[in-house]
Amino acid sequence: APMSGQGPTSPLEVEGTVRELLPSALVRVSVDGRHDVLAHPGGSPGRNYVRVVVGDRVKLALSPTDRTRGRIVEKL
Repeated sequence: APMSGQGPTSPLEVEGTVRELLPSALVRVSVDGRHDVLAHPGGSPGRNYVRVVVGDRVKLALSPTDRTRGRIVEKL
């Protein structure tokens, strides 16, 4: 079957609100009232780092295997 870009191995993109800044560049993001996700900024460390503060709206790419972890794709 051709790869369609969707399925169990593709990251799920969701929006959420930054709730807490944690050590080691981790951020706790509340995904629209449903659950919290532990996220880290995308990209290599130090390069085009998305600076986020508590209360910011962000777009996350959730891990296909663990929906409680993700990567911050952009600040909204």
